[in-house]
Amino acid sequence: MKKATSLTKIALRKFLKNFWGVFSLVFLGICVLLAIFAYVLAPDSSRNANQMHLSIHSKPPGFTTTMLTVPTAVAQESAVSVFFFGSKNADTEVPITSYRLTEDGIAITEYTSDGTDGLQKTYPLSAFPKAASVEDIPKQYIAEEKFILGTDKYGRDLLSRMLIGIRISLAIGFVAVFISLVIGITMGALAGYFGGKVDAAIMWIINVTWSIPTLLLVIAITLALGKGFWQVFIAVGLTMWVEVARVVRGQVLGVKQMQYVTAARALGYKDLRIISKHILPNAMAPVIIISAANFAAAILIESGLSFLGIGAQPPMPSWGGIIKDHYAYIILGKPYLAIIPGLAIMSLVTAFMLIGNAMRDALDVRA
Repeated sequence: MKKATSLTKIALRKFLKNFWGVFSLVFLGICVLLAIFAYVLAPDSSRNANQMHLSIHSKPPGFTTTMLTVPTAVAQESAVSVFFFGSKNADTEVPITSYRLTEDGIAITEYTSDGTDGLQKTYPLSAFPKAASVEDIPKQYIAEEKFILGTDKYGRDLLSRMLIGIRISLAIGFVAVFISLVIGITMGALAGYFGGKVDAAIMWIINVTWSIPTLLLVIAITLALGKGFWQVFIAVGLTMWVEVARVVRGQVLGVKQMQYVTAARALGYKDLRIISKHILPNAMAPVIIISAANFAAAILIESGLSFLGIGAQPPMPSWGGIIKDHYAYIILGKPYLAIIPGLAIMSLVTAFMLIGNAMRDALDVRA
């Protein structure tokens, strides 16, 4: 059987032989699918998984309780909106310890964590539109609910918050890396190709930007743009282009001396075509590797910003924000509330780093 001789196929074959690289790529693929179908898979499909049950706060993984679901008046929501953003009109859930049927409804005793009798409430049959009679209420509106990863300090389902939080981490990586690539490749290519005063000016900007601590610069940009979801994306992206620009500049300086570039100039091709069609395609291998590392860095920076309170704002779930809410529980006998999101961040960052290492090995022409 004839082996592939193109550089792309050779690199792909080398990458597929790297167990940890392939394993990490599959893991990231699963994370992307979880992010897309987060609200479908999450037990709590309310927007931002923000269904609170204060009576069952900080419960351990595997906690089970009886839950009464009380329907709320709902406005029409499109299926697409619910799929991607969750339901605005989530039903009210009430943890209960016992209930009894009355002539015109149901009387319940709310759950309390200390074992004492909870608050007693009565709901009329009219509050349950799908129940034709009082006997139908327990069948359709009372069920055992299991919290696989437990609940947070507000009684929200931690598994649901973690699933939806994947979106924040992956989105910050994609958007920030995209911004850094657009700016970094443009600046680096211009500096390396034209040289002279253009190179000196761009390198001055790069050096000044690089001299500012990344986290400090991100915080300054975030405070200038305001706290929020998209502001963090822009802030992180605007601080990650420097390394890309330096690498691209170095690659362009080497590639532009090649004979095919000289031939392109002799044929009268414009500078833009020479840069985009002849130089950059042959200088992108290191940039691809840096992009994987920047994905990991972006996730860590976003988690740090959320921990400091200037990242994604509540009630939007963010892994860094979950750690911020629960890091004090580490010494209160419930460390899992902070360890679970910490392990998730570590796993995602490690996967990107392993993919970067595998890509480096695959694209190394000396290997």
